[in-house]
Amino acid sequence: MFDRDKWNEILEALTANTFRTILTAFGVFWGIFILVILLAAGNGLENGVKKGFDGIATNTMFMWTQTTSKPYKGLPKTRDYNFKNSDVDALKQDFPDLLYVSPRNQLGGFEGSNNVVRGTKTAAYTIYGDYPELILQQPMDIIKGRFVNQQDILLKRKVAVIGQGVLSELYSQAEEAIGTYVKINGVNFMVVGIYHSKQNNGNSESEQKNIFVPFSTFQQAFNYGDRVSWMAITAKDDASITKLKAGIINEMKARHSIHPDDDRAIGNFDLYQEFSKVQDLFLILKFIAYFVGTLVLLSGVIGISNIMLIVVKERTKEVGIRRAIGATPAAIRSQILSEAIFLTIIAGMFGIALATGVLVIVNIVLDSMPSEGMMFANPSVDLTVVFVALLILVGSGLLAGFIPAQTAINIKPVDALRTE
Repeated sequence: MFDRDKWNEILEALTANTFRTILTAFGVFWGIFILVILLAAGNGLENGVKKGFDGIATNTMFMWTQTTSKPYKGLPKTRDYNFKNSDVDALKQDFPDLLYVSPRNQLGGFEGSNNVVRGTKTAAYTIYGDYPELILQQPMDIIKGRFVNQQDILLKRKVAVIGQGVLSELYSQAEEAIGTYVKINGVNFMVVGIYHSKQNNGNSESEQKNIFVPFSTFQQAFNYGDRVSWMAITAKDDASITKLKAGIINEMKARHSIHPDDDRAIGNFDLYQEFSKVQDLFLILKFIAYFVGTLVLLSGVIGISNIMLIVVKERTKEVGIRRAIGATPAAIRSQILSEAIFLTIIAGMFGIALATGVLVIVNIVLDSMPSEGMMFANPSVDLTVVFVALLILVGSGLLAGFIPAQTAINIKPVDALRTE
């Protein structure tokens, strides 16, 4: 039940020395403000990094060939070899938990020699031979036309999907690219699509300057036979590519007569494992944010407890009079705890409100800035965190008022009345 006299007494006690009360409350205000800001900053960094993984099938590994480091079955070490088309079919058949097995070939490079010609313009680009499922493994938007499809693979069509960087360098601004031809290493390919890469890896310019052609066409047009340079392998959602990786590599070793203990012969990059490390890092950052914020908050609580002890000492005579006229220890304890909790919650709510205002402003500024390449996005905290913060405030208030309350009820009425 609401007790007006009790709350009037609380307000009078806290406003008796306003400056001291404000300084006391500032510790809690600053602690909860820092806690919310740290958690929001951690979430903003996590959102920005995860945004760089948008469109990427993170349950993926990449595998390529390297020279052998051990002799095996009469074959020498430092032997070169290549994956074959049959390796792709074998992996699909022997590992049902794999969602995609995408063989890939590469020609040239962004900073290599000129390999693409259109009219009087020549330039150097990276040419990839790929399957249609690559677009499900690598983040890109088809802004015009289409990507490579299965019919292109079966019929070995000479079609190409070019990046926006290729478009801007080989075509004029108003020129239509779809249906035109570009010559790659002397072979004409018809442009059927234009893509924009969403990959955020620090090389955003070069990611827009690639050309994708059907994998089968690439092998035929550039005399690759059935050679496969590397594979992008994605597991199904209910499986882990990290757990499948050892079996996949062992099968490739067996198929190419590589010593089982030769760890250098097959190179690999486990994207899922690296993504898991990033997630673990953000868990650590979140723990640090809670730890630092709680320590700052605790210092504020200690400040409130100390001030409440001073307040109790100043009101010793008042406590003695109340005890003399019949106030129970529970009533005295309730009064002191109420003052501490009230001061703590008010200070904390101001801290949450200010932190919320700061985050609103930061998000408005971020929304007005180009998002591409931004490693910080949407710093925020959810309602659960706010609820936890409120619980911390209530607990902090109880903690701050407990010792002063016990001190107050331990004062004997006779001793309190003698105090000057």
